[in-house]
Amino acid sequence: MPCRRQQGPPHVTRNTPPRSSGRPRPNAKGSKVGQVARPRWSAQPGEAKAAEARSPETKAAAPRSPQAKAAAPRGSQAKAAAPRGPGGEPLVGERYEVEIGAVAHGGGHCVARHEGRVLFVRHALPGERVVVEVTEGTTKSRFLRADAVEVLSPAKDRIEPPCRFAGPGKCGGCDWQHVTPGGQRKLKAAVLTEQLAQLAGLTPAEAGWDGSVEPVGGKPAPGQVPAWRTRVQYTVDPESGRVGLRKHRSHEVQLVDRCLIAAEGITELGIESRDWTGLASVEAIAATGSSDRQLVLRPLPGEQLPLVELDRPVSLTRVDQQELYHRVHGRNFVRERAVERTWRVSNGGFWQIHPEAPDTLVDAVLAGLDPQWGENALDLYCGVGLFAGALAERVGEEGAVLGIESGKQAVADARHNLAGLEQVRIECDKVETLLPRTGITETDLIVLDPPRAGAGRETVRHLASLSARRIAYVACDPAALARDLAFFAEGGYRPVSLRAFDLFPMTHHFECVAILEPAFGRS
Repeated sequence: MPCRRQQGPPHVTRNTPPRSSGRPRPNAKGSKVGQVARPRWSAQPGEAKAAEARSPETKAAAPRSPQAKAAAPRGSQAKAAAPRGPGGEPLVGERYEVEIGAVAHGGGHCVARHEGRVLFVRHALPGERVVVEVTEGTTKSRFLRADAVEVLSPAKDRIEPPCRFAGPGKCGGCDWQHVTPGGQRKLKAAVLTEQLAQLAGLTPAEAGWDGSVEPVGGKPAPGQVPAWRTRVQYTVDPESGRVGLRKHRSHEVQLVDRCLIAAEGITELGIESRDWTGLASVEAIAATGSSDRQLVLRPLPGEQLPLVELDRPVSLTRVDQQELYHRVHGRNFVRERAVERTWRVSNGGFWQIHPEAPDTLVDAVLAGLDPQWGENALDLYCGVGLFAGALAERVGEEGAVLGIESGKQAVADARHNLAGLEQVRIECDKVETLLPRTGITETDLIVLDPPRAGAGRETVRHLASLSARRIAYVACDPAALARDLAFFAEGGYRPVSLRAFDLFPMTHHFECVAILEPAFGRS
């Protein structure tokens, strides 16, 4: 999954979200909506005014987890919940019969109540009557976590999980193997609807969204699971030396002989049938559109890298205790094919794990922005240059694209990938640090694809001051997206289009693309 998360209590998605006018506030103080002058692309990061250089950017506090929304939509940060106090009698193993309520944001949970206490329940569906078994919590806990271990009254979207390793106490990789594909998308739509209402004060219509999560890829045969995941991180069981996947919120390993959602290029390596003694983990990568295969091996502390023999050509990389990557055999990168271009993605670099995700997201961004010849654009958190390359071809030689990325190797990859496009410049720094120092005061288009925590109020405030004709926001977390949409409203921008894509079937994750425009026009 794209996206790295801390754990925290899920928040509830209600069946009837509150409505709001959704009108953005007037422009924040200092914003310059309406100016149309071109940015000075020749300006280097160190050439901005001294006063700007002395003004530190203070990024809005990110939530402790994607489930714990830490910011109120139009005001100061919400007061953090007090940590759970120690003590109390453990309730793990206790069973209750409960009615399941709405789906919650994060973790694939649904909400139930027992004797006034909230339970976050996995392996259940809204409207079901189930028996749950508590997996975490005490008599003094504010909430409990539980698994549905017996279904008394099933929902119409419930199916038998295709994977025999799915279910209570088993693999934690998939959240919704027990749900029809259409039912999964309805759950994701409910989560997005609630986050928009709670954090941005928007209904789906006010956000420009039709309320659906769009399927991506071909429809699998009945009873089959789409094999979409091109990168899989396996954990090695220290006792057997075999690989598996971690159980939910646990260090325990569920041994598997096959992961059904793994791409064919990973399955054919036969990783599950081999002995990996001496390793902590094995990450398998199967590039899309090329024959590149790679294994990233992480030895246990004090262990030497074992001899690896495979039947197919595979590049090998070792990760040391300092998280540094060392090439062992073959290439230290894979070649991905997307949007009619080959992309070098080095060890540790980010790339979408659904094979159709890059083209899907680029198409959505370009359709929403409608770049014109000669326009100038920013690609923020640009990674290996996916959106920058697409923008550059649309704005042409008379336009300009500036990409900003904090990962040094990703920047090197982006410069390599886009070497033939003279109108592109890639800079290495944090967006919130570099952007104020570029000397850019206006631009035409902005694309941002921030980490799971979102961009934050200060970065959004700066972007709103650049008077962009349109902004495309690519998001992997609905709470962060909704929160940042509220910040954009403070700066005078409103969403005119929102699309959601089911790029992670069988899990609670999905991706969104929001298009924003100045709320009161661009003079």
